[in-house]
Amino acid sequence: MPPITTFAGGERGQWQIVRNEAVVGEPLAAAGRLQIVDGEQSHPSDGSAWRLRGVPGYERYVNRRERVTLDELSPPLGRPHATSAALIPISKSPEWWDLPQDARREIFEEQSHHIATGLKYLPTVARGLYHGRDLGESFDFLTWFEFPSASAADFEELVAVLREKREWTYVVREIDIRLIRKNHSG
Repeated sequence: MPPITTFAGGERGQWQIVRNEAVVGEPLAAAGRLQIVDGEQSHPSDGSAWRLRGVPGYERYVNRRERVTLDELSPPLGRPHATSAALIPISKSPEWWDLPQDARREIFEEQSHHIATGLKYLPTVARGLYHGRDLGESFDFLTWFEFPSASAADFEELVAVLREKREWTYVVREIDIRLIRKNHSG
């Protein structure tokens, strides 16, 4: 199994939380900073208001051609000039999970054009996807995005377009957390 990544909201971390709002469903507790910890030692320091865990991966809904294109166009996370970020945890309804894999893929890409839409914003927006459902976590997906502050309007456009798609009718919980990178981790 790939290493687990933990996103912990609390008083520590490189990222300052500037917005934490529930789009659908219950909110998360307020927190001032975000700490991201990778690997087996994915237990952030005490004092976290919340901890969200997931395993990195994209393979659930992409085909080979899309995977190659994403690999070619996707910038790495952690670019120095990408000082803005968003963490958007999402859970989907039981109706979504009751659908067979091919039906979910049909809604995800052939109808909602999720991947095709996201490709339009590469390489400006770097992204990471973490799966929490198979770990028994409270969110099915943890979506992480990093972008230059000058590209914030582009990111807002991307999120707005995706939320209008059929795929989003299956979302039962979504939190929109916006962040800016700070120069220290304390």
